[in-house]
Amino acid sequence: MFSFEVIATDPETRARAGRIHTPHGTIDTPVFMPVGTLGTVKGLTQEMLEELGAQIILCNTYHLYLRPGHERIAELGGLHRFMSWPRPILTDSGGFQVLSLAPLRRVSEEGVVFRSHLDGSQHSFTPETALEVQRALGSDIAMPLDECTEYPAGHERARQSMELTARWLERSKTHWYQSCAFEVPGSKFQVPGSNSEAAANLQPETWNLEPALFGIVQGGTYPDLRAESARRTAEMDLPGYAIGGLSVGEPRSLTWELLEAVEPRLPRLRPRYLMGVGLPEELPQYVAMGVDMMDCVLPTRNARNGMLFTSQGRLVIRHSRYAGDSRPPDERCGCPVCRRYSRAYLRHLFLSGELLSSVLNTVHNLHFYLDTMRRIRQAIVVGTSLKSFLM
Repeated sequence: MFSFEVIATDPETRARAGRIHTPHGTIDTPVFMPVGTLGTVKGLTQEMLEELGAQIILCNTYHLYLRPGHERIAELGGLHRFMSWPRPILTDSGGFQVLSLAPLRRVSEEGVVFRSHLDGSQHSFTPETALEVQRALGSDIAMPLDECTEYPAGHERARQSMELTARWLERSKTHWYQSCAFEVPGSKFQVPGSNSEAAANLQPETWNLEPALFGIVQGGTYPDLRAESARRTAEMDLPGYAIGGLSVGEPRSLTWELLEAVEPRLPRLRPRYLMGVGLPEELPQYVAMGVDMMDCVLPTRNARNGMLFTSQGRLVIRHSRYAGDSRPPDERCGCPVCRRYSRAYLRHLFLSGELLSSVLNTVHNLHFYLDTMRRIRQAIVVGTSLKSFLM
């Protein structure tokens, strides 16, 4: 059963602490989700992720569909067994990847036709097939196919894109209701395609969908379109809601404005997922605005490029001033890297091109993100003000 409960709220903001229950375990929110695009968080083993306290990771439908293939993963027992990860997994729809590969794709009412960036072969995603791929992967939370509007885009273009995403979501929900098994007290039954009304009448607490289908809010950089999309998406009455298409180049002040237009229109008792954000100092701000889930490639990507996030700001480890620095990367950090290694050693590894450089830097950066969220959760639960976290 997928469910969400709020266990504490912050009296001065819209922040809340909660729990998301999934078939593969419970997730304490607010939560940061490390990105494991190809079924791996680059540079780390699953044991290391568990030791760092990662409760859920995000994997990419587009990339896993192309290689090794969702059918192969299903034959091997699903994505959890394939990658030996026992905790929850969220899979995105691949829509953002299709957008980022714009020269190789064509969008229509039916879906998206695209060419593989690997070998040029032609493929297609429809709202229905994108979910079937995720069903084969066996994730706990699935994202429907959406069109992530390019930035910048005019109002009419953003409206057309938002409308297309809304129509695709209606198809996704209909397909999901018609093809998933529902658990009702005392019985199980399969909802037939000719009787989707039976599924529509079920209450959320009776859902037994694997994965749980979230809706995605779009609308470009226009508050009126964002508000309309949020209202229409909320009317779909889904287990959770995502806010997509932000942090794609717009000024951060506009990001806040758009989130303000969306949040009041989403159900309070369902988890909210802000996709693809953000910098460490921004995480408390998003939580204060009512966001429960976040993901971002910055901690892992920046680690591979030699940038460490610390309590004192960014630390670019290649700089010559660290050549003789025996201090840990962050003297306030309790991660395995800061307990054992010096800045001088990490600089040496990075400049030498050693694989261990990416591993240690990634361990530190992910710990920093996950620990930030742990401290924010604790502050909400014990009733400490979040003001000390906010920019």
